[in-house]
Amino acid sequence: MTWIETIIISIVEGLTEFLPVSSTGHMIITQNLLGIPQGDPFVHAFTFIIQFGAILSVVCLYWKRFFQFDNTPVPEGSSTWQKLKHWYYFYWLLIVGVLPAVVIGLLAKKSGLLDWLLDSVEVVAVMLVLGGVFMLFCDKLFNKGREDTTVNEKRAFNIGLYQCISVIPGVSRSMATIVGGMTQGLTRKRAAEFSFFLAVPTMAGATLLDLLDLLKEDTAWATPHNITMLLLGCVVAFVVALLAMKWFVSFLTKYGFKAFGIYRIIVGGIIIVLLLTGHSLAMVD
Repeated sequence: MTWIETIIISIVEGLTEFLPVSSTGHMIITQNLLGIPQGDPFVHAFTFIIQFGAILSVVCLYWKRFFQFDNTPVPEGSSTWQKLKHWYYFYWLLIVGVLPAVVIGLLAKKSGLLDWLLDSVEVVAVMLVLGGVFMLFCDKLFNKGREDTTVNEKRAFNIGLYQCISVIPGVSRSMATIVGGMTQGLTRKRAAEFSFFLAVPTMAGATLLDLLDLLKEDTAWATPHNITMLLLGCVVAFVVALLAMKWFVSFLTKYGFKAFGIYRIIVGGIIIVLLLTGHSLAMVD
């Protein structure tokens, strides 16, 4: 990968990580357009690792809420575990929410399904269209959130189950978790914010797993050039995501998912037509 390719892909990641349009899907499409060979272990790892760079923008933007502790009095007679859960309840909810993704993600990776999906632009295109059609109607179906509804253990786990769907490129982790939150009675804004928070342990785990796999298989990838590309990608994705996130929360709260659904259908539809007519997505073969 060249410097220009790295910057372009990282900008795409930063812009789309928190939008319900699938950042992974857009990076796969962008890689195909740029003619970057698919199936390379470093390219797969790069796709996930720079997402963690974008996710760190959540910690930066919401640091007061991300580093929050419950300082209210602990009920008398509480066990040590109950006291810890009371003080660190916010983090406990994130652990509960990420558990389903840990199980499903590991199974998908070990089976080779995840790598196959990451190489399939056809899967991305189809899921963009299907997800887009769903988003045209999801506001009416699930827009019953209440301001006083908060995330508890059961809701966090159920949102985590929705997140598992996003193992399929083109689905969008953001869309899956926000819709999951809305089905649990959260408002769009609260669902979006919990989606952001849940992304931190999810992507941290995925990044660590990919780095371990890369180091385990072959260390030849760890050239100064590739390491520089990873660092550059994380920085660019972080900065762009930081700028895009606040806009997204405001837009989603006011207008909902419909505009994103239309965008997904158009992009996915164009790709499907190109593929069916025998055209390559690569701008340079």
